[in-house]
Amino acid sequence: MVGYAFMGAAHSQGWRTAGHVFDLPMRPALAAICGRDRAAVDAAAARHGWAAAETDWRALVARDDVRLVDICTPGDRHAEIAIAALEAGKHVLCEKPLANTVAEAEAMAAAAARAESRGQVAMVGFNYRRVPAIACARGLIAQGRLGPLRHVRAAYLQDWLVDPESPLTWRLERERAGSGALGDLGAHLVDLAQYLAGEPLVGVSAVSETFVRERPRAPGAPAGLPGSGETAGRGAVTVDDAVLFTGRLASGALASFEATRMAAGRKNALRLEINGERGSLAFDLERLNELSFHDHTEPAATAGFRRILVTEPQHPYLEAWWPPGHPLGYEHTFVHQARDLVRAIADGTAPAPSFADGLQVQRVLAAVEQSAARNSVHTPVTP
Repeated sequence: MVGYAFMGAAHSQGWRTAGHVFDLPMRPALAAICGRDRAAVDAAAARHGWAAAETDWRALVARDDVRLVDICTPGDRHAEIAIAALEAGKHVLCEKPLANTVAEAEAMAAAAARAESRGQVAMVGFNYRRVPAIACARGLIAQGRLGPLRHVRAAYLQDWLVDPESPLTWRLERERAGSGALGDLGAHLVDLAQYLAGEPLVGVSAVSETFVRERPRAPGAPAGLPGSGETAGRGAVTVDDAVLFTGRLASGALASFEATRMAAGRKNALRLEINGERGSLAFDLERLNELSFHDHTEPAATAGFRRILVTEPQHPYLEAWWPPGHPLGYEHTFVHQARDLVRAIADGTAPAPSFADGLQVQRVLAAVEQSAARNSVHTPVTP
């Protein structure tokens, strides 16, 4: 694994746990973790159970005991590492969004397609697909329980940037993150909308805003270049703080999206609602073991939203966990992600979401940015 911070810890939990919970055809072995800071990566290896540590990702990719490379770095390194790993014969898991640009994502998808002919697999880490309630919702929609879809409504709200004195991190720098709330949060929304609906977005209309355009640098960060206009202790925010956009799915269904890191009081509020001719589904990540379902074919006198507690062994992923009524949490999505990828490798099947799926999300994100830059003009998503 390349990277050891927030996502590195979450992915480590998934790899460490999957083989102890699920009956897997292959057992993940945590061979090596990589990061540039020797002391920090050594500490991460000891904490999370990795057998070795590297400070150069090229050395990690070259190791004979590594069959799969898991990329948990900022977006500016995804393409270089993923393509090199695929060309070295490794399987690849890459955190979302797939890349910082469409061109990078296209190169990654092409490398994954070439690798597939050699028996390798490549998957994007959209972990919220692995929430049992969301996987259950996908099953209900695929079964036709909602009928033809009319609306998809999606919002992802956080508040960690509300304070204008919150420090400037890599997530606020376009050259490293690609975009702000759009790529960080909006990528999840786009993937979930397309996954649940079973069809792509074909056009968008967007607005975005950066409310705080300069922030104090994090301790130890370098000062701005001479003449850049930045003060020694502050730097420019070069990504969006918030974005709103509407979209149209291939079937003609309408969609709306909101992603922000400036919603005071909202810590990690991801909410979805899908309306169809025959019914509706709603999900709230803060109640992630629950799904709200309305069957519009029932008599009006008794119809209404009902809560489905998604903890039964018949529900997705739940066959290996606890008795009914015992809830799961955020970290379990990474265990499920590891399970699915290991099974795909063992079975020789294509995992989902693929790099091609990641490329489709990247094309939607690019269309959103283009629309926002052109006063919200409707912008087709490149097929």
